[in-house]
Amino acid sequence: MRAVVVLLTLWLVTFGPATWAASASVFLEELTWTEVRDATRAGKTTVIIPVGGTEQSGPHLALGKHNARVRALAGKIAVSLGNALVAPVVAYVPEGNIAPPTGHMRFAGTISVPDDAFKAVLDAAARSFKQHGFLNVVLIGDHGGYQVQLKTVAMRLNRDWIATPARAHFIGDYYRVTETDYAQVLRAKGLSDMQIGTHAGTADTSLMMAIDAALVRPEQIPRDPREGLTSGVAGDPRASSIALGQLGVDLIVTKTVAAIQASVNAKR
Repeated sequence: MRAVVVLLTLWLVTFGPATWAASASVFLEELTWTEVRDATRAGKTTVIIPVGGTEQSGPHLALGKHNARVRALAGKIAVSLGNALVAPVVAYVPEGNIAPPTGHMRFAGTISVPDDAFKAVLDAAARSFKQHGFLNVVLIGDHGGYQVQLKTVAMRLNRDWIATPARAHFIGDYYRVTETDYAQVLRAKGLSDMQIGTHAGTADTSLMMAIDAALVRPEQIPRDPREGLTSGVAGDPRASSIALGQLGVDLIVTKTVAAIQASVNAKR
């Protein structure tokens, strides 16, 4: 009998915590199918589809900036909500014409897909989640260029789902916060709009520093804002810091959680 107890204790020590840790993740791709099934039955019926993008962000930010950022922020948002899981990041998004290249496609490494293909992926993913028992499918996007497409997909899904309890939610506040509240906080810190920038400036770079500094190349930050015009930067990232980025992280998470809760609780 004592031998059985010892063996059982060893099994729990070896496998118990690891299994629990895996099932505690909010990221769908880190869970097994049975863990997802059990999570939805236990009330985790909201799923967040985070949309990123693979595009240039100057010589100092990695091409996966949007993907890393939206995954990390979606994870924090899901934890704050308490009843949500996070789908794999959609990394292939519209980025302009491929040939001849326009926009970010003029820079090596950027990937672009047609609008219809992009919307079809989102639509199919959302319908897959509905099939598996999720009642609220949340779309958030880290890039400004496809916000309209996210809204269009959500509207179409809701038309199709009108007779069901499932709903799709486009949360524009996730992206809008970076242009409004976060920019206002940075201005209060003494930064100008030119420094804050609209692409790879202080706002963008600071957020990336706070989320994953390994994706930032400080030594490649342009020494003169005028250099950025030819290297894909719109702004002046020289004042960037982890502390400034953390202010943005907290704002985005707080505002997005509130927006999701309001949308879920709103009457049809």
